[in-house]
Amino acid sequence: MRILGIDPGSRLTGYGCVDWDGQKFAHVDHGVLKVAKTSGKAEVPLEQRLLLIYQGLSDVIQRLKPQVLVVEKVFFAKNAVSSLKLGQARGAAVLTGMIHGLEFQEYAPTEVKRAVSGYGQAEKEQIAKIIQIILNQKEFNNFDASDALALAICHALVGTRNASLRPEQSRSRKKKMTLAESLGLA
Repeated sequence: MRILGIDPGSRLTGYGCVDWDGQKFAHVDHGVLKVAKTSGKAEVPLEQRLLLIYQGLSDVIQRLKPQVLVVEKVFFAKNAVSSLKLGQARGAAVLTGMIHGLEFQEYAPTEVKRAVSGYGQAEKEQIAKIIQIILNQKEFNNFDASDALALAICHALVGTRNASLRPEQSRSRKKKMTLAESLGLA
């Protein structure tokens, strides 16, 4: 199973893709879509950044061909404006996956940390180090890609186990045409 994790942000959106055969992981790709400066006032309007997230993730999806898109559940930040922008970036990522017909899953940050490290309050540095070890990767330039890979790994460890407990649901699903296919985009 090929799983694409997305760590959405209104300036940086991380992605990480892994293959999972039920026993071991294979690193496929990871990276960051930079849609605005990371410090100071963003010069690119938010609506343009959302379009850039859609376009960038569409390219990633078409290139990597994942079956599942995994995104972090919404959480509440201290800054309301930042929370709203993050929610919009998350919405752009989710919509992109839905347009391309991907299965969608979401996990809370503590659930991801617990699945990857065994401790739901682990620091980003600890998670990144564990991801390096699991996937035999060098250091990451920032936490956006390692967080995205952690989401993908979490789904492999937690989501596929939960899905195996519900086999009747997965058998009854029919292949639907994606919005992109119906519009002739895919």
